[in-house]
Amino acid sequence: MKRVIAAVALAVGLAGPAVAEPVLGVWKTQVDDGAYAHVTFSQCGAALCGVISRTFNASGEYQSENIGKQLVWDMNANGSGKYSGGKIWQPSTGKVYKSKMTLSGSTLKVAGCVGPICKKQTWTKVQ
Repeated sequence: MKRVIAAVALAVGLAGPAVAEPVLGVWKTQVDDGAYAHVTFSQCGAALCGVISRTFNASGEYQSENIGKQLVWDMNANGSGKYSGGKIWQPSTGKVYKSKMTLSGSTLKVAGCVGPICKKQTWTKVQ
């Protein structure tokens, strides 16, 4: 009977806290076309998405028209810090790339390709 109760408790999430997805939170992008952003990752249905939450240039923080826009969407966690199947938008060009990410501690390597053209950035964890 104890096994049945433990199995039911685990199934409904009562046996302990859920493990948070490690990529959730705020990440600082690399500079692109003279500016960088803070991107806030959250759960979007079954996938992960990232929204531009703050923007910065050489003068400091500024109110870009891109604040609030999705930068990453449909990203799937594959375990061991690997993410794939997502899309990423590059605001400076308006292009959308097929994307994948690799998380290692407070570093997130983001890569995306459109046809034969691929780009990479390394983002750092803000919070």
